Amino acid sequence: MLKTKIILVALGAALAVPQVQAASPSPEEDRKAMVEYFQQMFPDVPMEEYVNGQYALNDDRRKQWESMQDFPPYEFAVAEGQEMFETPFANGKTYASCFENGGIGIRQNYPYFDTEKNEVITLELAINRCREANGEEPLRWKKGAIASISAYMASTSQGKPLNIKIPDDPDALAAYESGKEFYYTRRGQLNFACSSCHVQNPGNWIRADFLSPTLGQPANFPVHRSKWGELGTLHRRFSGCNNNVRAEPLPAQSEEYRNLEYFLTYMSNGLPVVGPATRP
Repeated sequence: MLKTKIILVALGAALAVPQVQAASPSPEEDRKAMVEYFQQMFPDVPMEEYVNGQYALNDDRRKQWESMQDFPPYEFAVAEGQEMFETPFANGKTYASCFENGGIGIRQNYPYFDTEKNEVITLELAINRCREANGEEPLRWKKGAIASISAYMASTSQGKPLNIKIPDDPDALAAYESGKEFYYTRRGQLNFACSSCHVQNPGNWIRADFLSPTLGQPANFPVHRSKWGELGTLHRRFSGCNNNVRAEPLPAQSEEYRNLEYFLTYMSNGLPVVGPATRP
């Protein structure tokens, strides 16, 4: 118990949201502190297992999850996503025209910071901007077609390590720090932060939910949740978490949620893409 308290204090010091920017550790120092913290908390869990979330920490739940993998419930949605990805727009172009490498095998590079637009670009944001650039209406953000297309694109990157970069640019660093601040800020009637569950309490139960660690979480998305009965995006999950602590959810693809995704995904740099995935 004492050791847990010590490493929690150490992580808090390393990842504290500073009042003075100059005192802030670098993003890479943050990431290394996060990795070290979880390695000490769960010394028997191999680093590559963190992409499996709660299933890396609970053998019973892992067995149930593995039994689903022969016929994963998201397969049809991924196939539909591929069909939509390859179907030409009215102008004859496809999604491939908007992305490096034709959109294949690039999921591990998202989100990224666009130094020209001075904003974080998530994969779903890029998908809808591609549609708009080709004269098509944007898709709904949280589920449906956009989740299927994103899931197909993620499936072409499975096994590739997350490779999120923070350019040497004050706006990029500010976006990262904004996401970090969001992650550690308490909110809602329950006064919980994201970190309250996923840094302080992974491996514990909160009501019927078994809490997963921060590391590896973005590598799974989009996910098919039993609770949803369908695929959903990471920002759908952000909204659900805010609802759970009785805080007002922000709009999907808001600047705050995109910055949060930027921070959260950077923390998992080097871990492989495994999405789409299934979760309870």
